[in-house]
Amino acid sequence: MIDPVQDLAALGQATDRLLAAAAALDETALAAPSRLPGWSRGHVLAHLARNADALVNVLRGLPMYVSGEAREKDIERDAPRPPAVQVADVRDTAELFAAEAAAQDDWERRVELRNGVTDRAARVPFRRLVEIELHHVDLGVGYELEDLADRFTAQETDFLADRFSGNATVPPTRLLAGGAEWRTGGSEGAEVTVSGSAADLVGWLAGRRDGAALTVSGGPLPVLPPL
Repeated sequence: MIDPVQDLAALGQATDRLLAAAAALDETALAAPSRLPGWSRGHVLAHLARNADALVNVLRGLPMYVSGEAREKDIERDAPRPPAVQVADVRDTAELFAAEAAAQDDWERRVELRNGVTDRAARVPFRRLVEIELHHVDLGVGYELEDLADRFTAQETDFLADRFSGNATVPPTRLLAGGAEWRTGGSEGAEVTVSGSAADLVGWLAGRRDGAALTVSGGPLPVLPPL
């Protein structure tokens, strides 16, 4: 389902939606807690700006971040900035990423992300789309998982099912939503079936929902490792 051209088009639209939402936030709203523990909305926007810079580095064959510590310090530094500065930074860095992506001529090459993780360059636009869409939800400003495009939700479910596939800490798990089916987890033990709405399923896989709205058979709801 990965298509960098389609993903970049979807990314442009998602970024516009997020920027419009961010532009409506005043200083008090930006300083208020987001849905991510320990992060204000300002932290979320600061992270999105620095993530765009980091993914430009990835496409250029450079280290994604100088270090994990530097990544955290940059977010803390930028989180309390005034609303106009925050929005301009997210917009400008998004434009820089879009320009760098448009200049790519080899989407099949391998690139390195954080912690030694490698991937095809073709998946980088989708990875950025995930950041924009899920963190828009994390802002807690009225954009919900149910508002995500069907194509994105299916892509992200596929991506996360693949991520947990082969993980021995997760039992063999069959995932059902919207008439589609995925399998994930390890190979030992009885298979668990988890079903529900596409939004509830992707929310659970992405750590945004606790899975209480899902239907589980064959065992308890699996405990997923942190992303």
